[in-house]
Amino acid sequence: MALLNANDYKLTEKVVNIKRVSKTVKGGRIMKISALVVVGDGNGVVGFGMGKSNEVPDAIRKGIEDAKKNLVQVTLKGGTIPHEFVGKYGAGEVLLKPAPEGTGVIAGGSVRAVVEAAGIKNIRTKCLRSNNPCNVVRATMQGLLAMRCAEEVAQLRGKTVKQILTAKA
Repeated sequence: MALLNANDYKLTEKVVNIKRVSKTVKGGRIMKISALVVVGDGNGVVGFGMGKSNEVPDAIRKGIEDAKKNLVQVTLKGGTIPHEFVGKYGAGEVLLKPAPEGTGVIAGGSVRAVVEAAGIKNIRTKCLRSNNPCNVVRATMQGLLAMRCAEEVAQLRGKTVKQILTAKA
């Protein structure tokens, strides 16, 4: 998983979640804002980040900066993903299934933000356990990073793509 340079891509930002968090100290509660942001170029490059601040705009700006530091390239096959996979992170589990052309993005809010930022046009997804936005985004990213196309698998095994594809049948 090689991290990419944000300056090389034209990125779009999507705020997934904004919440107010508090810390209790001797003098009372200290309120802060936490923002979860996803960035992507719509062509296989995607990243996410979190930012915390006293103000909403500052939290979003910090989240975008963090997301740009965590950009990764995901494997795509046409407008969808190469194969089915279940991404897991903490209590979050996300089922990712490839879909034929014309299906569109069938996904919930947090998963949809990651998938659209990555540039996936046709996919079916389902959150299986936790619906915590942070864990769902991390599980989705873990699932997308685990994707491998037939060419990558063939190269790892020292075989041709045809041998790999016929072995599955």
